[in-house]
Amino acid sequence: MSENSFDIVSKVDLQEVRNAVAQAAKEVANRFDLKKASADVRMEGEEIVVEAADEFNVQQALEVVQSKLVRRGIDLKSTRPNKVEDSKGGRARQKLGFQQGIPTETAKRIVAEIKGLKNKVQGSIQGDTVRVTGKKRDDLQTVIVHLKALELDVPLTFTNYRSP
Repeated sequence: MSENSFDIVSKVDLQEVRNAVAQAAKEVANRFDLKKASADVRMEGEEIVVEAADEFNVQQALEVVQSKLVRRGIDLKSTRPNKVEDSKGGRARQKLGFQQGIPTETAKRIVAEIKGLKNKVQGSIQGDTVRVTGKKRDDLQTVIVHLKALELDVPLTFTNYRSP
């Protein structure tokens, strides 16, 4: 019997992020309270930039962005908000980045959890992904169920299932 395997990844679909930002920008432009604060939501590279008259309005606009991200299937665990900073003209700005890939510490915890299950499955860190291999499909499915139940700092996706 040969090996079955799958990869554990954490990726954000940036096209869905762009779509969410476009929807949020429309809503922010039309909301009376945010229009008065001249709030603005836009993409700069792979980051979302939210700008408004003050920190309160930045938070209000950010909530709109987050609701649009959730509706488009983007897990908020993958967002990495920076601190609110002063912008030109006495305005406030906040950037929101995204975690692409599994951080090393999280990957180490995932591998340790897999070893702790004591079934015949191995986890190995490969860059920003974790590959899981084992002989029995049931063992691999047990690993997936266990990992889904964990509280991790990034959302996990299980891909590239290979069976001989």
